[in-house]
Amino acid sequence: MLPGPFFGWLATLMFLLIMQFLIRYLPDLVGRGLPLLVIFEIVIYNLAYMVVLAVPMSVLIATLMTFGKLAEENVYAVLKSAGVNVIQIAWPVMIMSILVAACMAKFNSEILPAANYKASSLWKDIRKKKPGFELNAGVFYDGISDYSILVKDLPPETNDLIDVVIYDTAKNKRDKIVIKSTYGQLNTLNNGEEVELILEDGEMHRILPPRSRNDQTRYERLSFGKHRLSMDLSELNFERSSPEDGYRSDRTMPTELMLQYVDSLELSIMDQEATLLNSGVRWLNDSSFQAITDQPILNQNLGDTTDVLPSHRVALGGLTKRQQTRTYENALNTLRASRTKVDNIKRSIEWEKERADRYRVEIHKKYSIAVACIIFALIGIPLGLSIRRGGLGAIGATALGIFMFYWVTLVQGEKLADRGMLIPWVGMWGANLLMLLIGLILLLFVILDLRARPIFRRKAT
Repeated sequence: MLPGPFFGWLATLMFLLIMQFLIRYLPDLVGRGLPLLVIFEIVIYNLAYMVVLAVPMSVLIATLMTFGKLAEENVYAVLKSAGVNVIQIAWPVMIMSILVAACMAKFNSEILPAANYKASSLWKDIRKKKPGFELNAGVFYDGISDYSILVKDLPPETNDLIDVVIYDTAKNKRDKIVIKSTYGQLNTLNNGEEVELILEDGEMHRILPPRSRNDQTRYERLSFGKHRLSMDLSELNFERSSPEDGYRSDRTMPTELMLQYVDSLELSIMDQEATLLNSGVRWLNDSSFQAITDQPILNQNLGDTTDVLPSHRVALGGLTKRQQTRTYENALNTLRASRTKVDNIKRSIEWEKERADRYRVEIHKKYSIAVACIIFALIGIPLGLSIRRGGLGAIGATALGIFMFYWVTLVQGEKLADRGMLIPWVGMWGANLLMLLIGLILLLFVILDLRARPIFRRKAT
């Protein structure tokens, strides 16, 4: 794997991923009237996850191309005849892949979470942003609070409005004012912070509340020759929230911080387990407690009923029926409280274990993707030497198939680990171990030159 092909393919893949991102999200971003700098910023933040996808893929394609070219131009055959084995050719590539993996581990642990966090915070601000003030003929515009505007016609390249209807509820939601005008003009003020509507030849309709209980509701209609209406557009401006106020999930938290969080969860779990073992309710975990608490008597009120009381017990001897009932009810209430306490602690322990495992999954994922660069180089060496005269199409199809298989396996392992069906490290490293096994088999195939063995040769026809 030469640096030239690696960086060339990295740039190509990054370009394709950026184009895919822009095709998917740019219409929504532009349609909200966002500043150009904000659009550029959201693209920059999303470059982080694109790097995570593009770097391992670039390592694989560059390795396949480098060693495929050695095989196609018979360079490898000459080197092999001179006594140079595959290991001697491959070690510089493996060294470079290790360096790339180390950089990716650092990137995934620190830069990627920070970029994901800022991108998530910026996306939330963008979703809160209302569309810019834009009237369309025959469509109600209600982007401004307390106003709903309908315009029948908008002559092009002018600020004129034909047949305007405005529903104004700014003063009182119940007392709606309807303004109708045959002609209007739209002007923007204060650098777009405010819009002014100059309406001509119109009427204003509103219903006034009764002056007293005996009066009826009044209807008022006012005609005007010209009416000026100002609307504040400051709420349509894009506002950035404070980056420190957001919540950090497992995908937006640096690895070091996740390790600390996992340690705190483990300490909390140990403390709660110690509470169960060292408190007076430690015996509540055995089968006798379960048998007692499962009895229907726990779910009913004894009252004065005494037929369910075990009066033969020594502790109840000498007590009246009423006292026995109260004593037994107190005991049952204590059992109910103890069972509730144990159940709450158990639920808390299970939740914290699931939470800790979810963070462990993300920690293992960051490093497993980085190590995949080394494994892809290991796979690309023997495959490149085996693909003769395949061309760019065969190499691209092979690399895409390998990467898709790896990525699907990794994602499925992540889902199973998040659901508690796999241990976190098994779910995240299973794909790597499988690909490593395939790479070692292919490398052994080339080292032993099994292609030359009769069993692997094609029979002459």
